[in-house]
Amino acid sequence: MTNKFVRPDIAEMEAYVPIVPFEVLSARLGRAPEAIVKLDANENPYGPSPKALEALRNGRFFHIYPDPESNQLREALSQYVHMPKERLLTGMGADELIDLVLRVVLSPGDVVIDCPPSFGMYPFSTAVNSGQYVPVRRKDDFSLDVEGIETAVANHPTAKILFLCSPNNPDGSTIPNADLRRLLQLPVLVVLDEAYADFDLGINHLGINAQAKEHMAWTLEYDNLAVLRTFSKLAGLAGLRVGYGAFPEWLLPHLWKIKQPYNINVAASLAALASLEDQAWLQEKVQLLVAERERLFAELGTISYLNPFPSRSNFILCRVVGRDAQMLKQKLEQAGILVRYFNKPGLDNCIRISVGRPEETSKLVLALKFLET
Repeated sequence: MTNKFVRPDIAEMEAYVPIVPFEVLSARLGRAPEAIVKLDANENPYGPSPKALEALRNGRFFHIYPDPESNQLREALSQYVHMPKERLLTGMGADELIDLVLRVVLSPGDVVIDCPPSFGMYPFSTAVNSGQYVPVRRKDDFSLDVEGIETAVANHPTAKILFLCSPNNPDGSTIPNADLRRLLQLPVLVVLDEAYADFDLGINHLGINAQAKEHMAWTLEYDNLAVLRTFSKLAGLAGLRVGYGAFPEWLLPHLWKIKQPYNINVAASLAALASLEDQAWLQEKVQLLVAERERLFAELGTISYLNPFPSRSNFILCRVVGRDAQMLKQKLEQAGILVRYFNKPGLDNCIRISVGRPEETSKLVLALKFLET
């Protein structure tokens, strides 16, 4: 058999490069998992809440197919984000929801506008769904080129979707509300990815998730806005894959129509529900991570060869100055410390460091200072 059965665009597209699994890393580095400082994937170092772990231990119906509508979870989410249950949909991570939206909206060749550098799943899922990817690059400070986006939409009659990430991965910058409202005037579906919004505590003082809940409510005001969230970062459930979103009323019947029936498994549903019942624990860990982010940013600023960017997320992007970022990543890896390396337009010679526990920050900073000499 040859490629005659494979779509030509799939045959030519580049594969998405995920983070290497922890057990593979452990074997490759010759270090026990507990001896590795893993700061390369924006995971929550505190893991799931005690209530989530208890729910998994006490689960009874793992042999039964899950509820295809995730009714219990959507009811709990409705209370959590103050949105009608009917406007919420859960997914196997926000990644599945990104794919579902594209599958519903795009015809082959339709344009998807993205604002790189940003999350790699946007161009990947666009390619998988036969879309035409049109990037409008961010400015040097990673803010959006709003006029450039407007021009791109005007120049592409088949533009259907605009992806926005706030806080943006990989730099941690946020989108001002004025810019977001301006972009919502465009004749495209705006998909706002707020995977990291729980760590943006500088916008107001109404409490955890205040702005994220505000933007979800905007989906009741704008019929061209979808807002995505995840349990991966806030609740430490990255390995169980649970995401959710608020969607326009016209879009939801079609999303329900094409989604896999049992996309949220029993274990993931139990853990997500229990996490929502343990909000004090979650908020405590968010506060710890935000405080550690500020400490990490200050420490990175003392390293002569690093230029850290301010972040409202649970990671910090650094441009490496005067030395090779890939070599730096490798030297840190040899010391059992894992960070993410980038070298592409807008991210030339950069590393991204996830916020860990205080002791992990201390190990990282010690290694970075040692490499100064």
